[in-house]
Amino acid sequence: PCYLRDWEMQVHFKIHGQGKKNLNGDGFAIWYTKDRMQPGPVFGSKDNFLGLGVFVDTYPNEEKQQERVFPYISAMVNNGSLTYDHDRDGRPTELGGCTAMVRNLNHDTFLVIRYVKRRLTVLIDIEGKHEWRECIDVPGVRLPRGYYFGTSSVTGDLSDNHDIISLKLYQLTVERTPEEEKRDREVYLPVVDNLKLP
Repeated sequence: PCYLRDWEMQVHFKIHGQGKKNLNGDGFAIWYTKDRMQPGPVFGSKDNFLGLGVFVDTYPNEEKQQERVFPYISAMVNNGSLTYDHDRDGRPTELGGCTAMVRNLNHDTFLVIRYVKRRLTVLIDIEGKHEWRECIDVPGVRLPRGYYFGTSSVTGDLSDNHDIISLKLYQLTVERTPEEEKRDREVYLPVVDNLKLP
């Protein structure tokens, strides 16, 4: 389990396969959850989880979506009461996201999940330029300590290769004012400020 207060997870990954445009699937997930990996329907892991999921979704399940281009990266915080809506690509519970053209590239692809002072940020480096681009930035995220990191992946009728080349966890040292210390006290259930979780 991870007992770090502020951290950064760097993920080196590669998604590749023979499928043509939008004939591949389904994607992979990076998890920070209370329970260790249990197989299930959310990118290969269990639903109604406690914690954080960051999803790299390579297949659009919702037929009428025009606003999104896939592959799409999104994040979800769950207190155990929410169900990931696979048919709608997780939209009802998504905290934020971005398009990330990550399939069949000839250069390295990376994403970073950063959790500092109750702020969740996801950055991507997918263009081979060694430059980070912001994908998700959500303030007011409260994640308990002592949860587990993990990854999972799933394919359906269509297939793809989801290679996790490396996961690197870094402890971040952050100065806090006395007010921030008081505000950042430990929590026991995942929550996002100003977002109602049932």
